[in-house]
Amino acid sequence: MNINNGTLHTSISNKIATVTFAHPASNSFPSEQLQRLTDEINLLSNNSEVSLILLKSEGTGAFCAGASFDELLAVSNLEEGAKFFSGFANVINAMRNCSKLIVGRIHGKAVGGGVGLAAACDYALATTQSAIKLSELAIGIGPFVIEPAVSRKIGKSALGEMTLAAHEWKSASWAQEKGLYANVFESVDELDQELDSFTSKLASYNPEALAEMKKVLWEGTENWGTLLYERAGISGRLVLSDFTVNALNQFKKK
Repeated sequence: MNINNGTLHTSISNKIATVTFAHPASNSFPSEQLQRLTDEINLLSNNSEVSLILLKSEGTGAFCAGASFDELLAVSNLEEGAKFFSGFANVINAMRNCSKLIVGRIHGKAVGGGVGLAAACDYALATTQSAIKLSELAIGIGPFVIEPAVSRKIGKSALGEMTLAAHEWKSASWAQEKGLYANVFESVDELDQELDSFTSKLASYNPEALAEMKKVLWEGTENWGTLLYERAGISGRLVLSDFTVNALNQFKKK
């Protein structure tokens, strides 16, 4: 496996599937890695030995820096643009359709698609280092694909606050107050202790009840199977705009 495309590892113990992703560029996601995560979630959805999924990333830095900037820079036409932005649409829809509840371990900062990933978890625990930012408007696009997932958790008003202040980090306590995180801990050790306790309890419950609860949590999102891909088309068009091309070129020079 090419490390530049990231790594993905799954371990299963006591009905809990722990899915760990990693990438040397702040745990960002190239398209290939997004597809691997999509496929893995779909596989675990049908695994009768699994009652719960724990999603986490490696390292002590960022939880997830979003989509691969290198691939973003390489988009050259509408078809490539729509395909590129469909990567997170595929993952979010896989998480939405998964029959298992997904708990997120957000140990560090999340940007763009990383915020979308945290929002698509059914329950997320974080540390005080887990600040969030949606910086897409600053380069001429927007968080269109992940918006439904983020708005579902924090509401349109908070989403607008994040999106329009594109250069501003929002603290982990702000994210907890708005509903993105269920709880925030001072240290990773405290986070992991709570995760062990919480996931063990959850995995001990009736799997059928957990699966039915999952459906309830995602009621009203049935149109995402088309909506997220329409949004990917918007982003794919905007990434080719003169504004975005110039912004990306300026970013490259830094």
